[in-house]
Amino acid sequence: MAEKEQQTSFTYGPVPSRRLGMSLGVDIVPPKICTLDCVYCQLGRTTRSSVERADFVDIDAVLAEIRGKIEAGLKADFITLGGSGEPTLNSRLGDLIDGIRRLTDIPVAILTNGTLLYRADVRAECAKADVVAPSLDAGDAATFEAVNRPNRDITIEKLVWGMEQFRKEYSGQIWLEVFLIAGVNTGAEQVERIKGLIERIRPDKVHLNTAVRPPAEPDVVAVPREVLDRIAQQIGGVCEVIGEAPSGPADRHEMRTEADIVSVLKRRPCTIEDICCGLGIARNEAVKYVSRLQQTGAVISERRGGVAYFHIRPDAP
Repeated sequence: MAEKEQQTSFTYGPVPSRRLGMSLGVDIVPPKICTLDCVYCQLGRTTRSSVERADFVDIDAVLAEIRGKIEAGLKADFITLGGSGEPTLNSRLGDLIDGIRRLTDIPVAILTNGTLLYRADVRAECAKADVVAPSLDAGDAATFEAVNRPNRDITIEKLVWGMEQFRKEYSGQIWLEVFLIAGVNTGAEQVERIKGLIERIRPDKVHLNTAVRPPAEPDVVAVPREVLDRIAQQIGGVCEVIGEAPSGPADRHEMRTEADIVSVLKRRPCTIEDICCGLGIARNEAVKYVSRLQQTGAVISERRGGVAYFHIRPDAP
């Protein structure tokens, strides 16, 4: 059994999500343990590649933190299991979902790369969620290696087979994300191959995404909206381009601390507007906190598409 991480916070947000509305994130795998090392990942490079499931965190402590959020008046469209690593690597994923069900009627979503769905235990645990959102970014093995840089035990056929099996067993919603990189997986032939795999998986929705936030590798180029629209038409069916994230309610104004800002920025790069919407604070408050964190060296900024994104410095304690 892996030694449990001594985290101080397992939840972040609610934050605005382009697919899930206002989402309370729940982090159950230490950064950044993953089965893949995707070139586009907003969390940077994978620090430990693994396919071994483990009891990484104290699930009772996670549930206690979620309970505290609910008792404080949590308003969220989803409680989303994702965060700093691949959530299906946590061997108590099913226990966590069962615990959340006892606390609230808020739907549960899992953001997963889908690579462990070839395992019957992972499929059974994921089936407890309302929405499972796996990924498919390639139509063949060579592109899969180039984009996703998988653990040596993971192949694209194993990935697709696992999702096929999950579709046969799962009555909930499967929302498949396809992340597109200009000049890498956007050619007509590659898109046709991806379309063929999608037809095998039979998801309820297909969401096309591209590099909006700063990626792990600086040469990852975003796909223009008109190209995304054209690819969505080529794939057809339930395929759509992910739109802008929703704004938070205008009347929200909550007391927040620097720790709340840090908790969000540890999991994803954010703009000032993201922080305001996600945490329900005024812009001047968000700017004050972020500026203070920049002065201490804990937070740095990076521009992407002319927009400033803030994130925790990789070597920050």
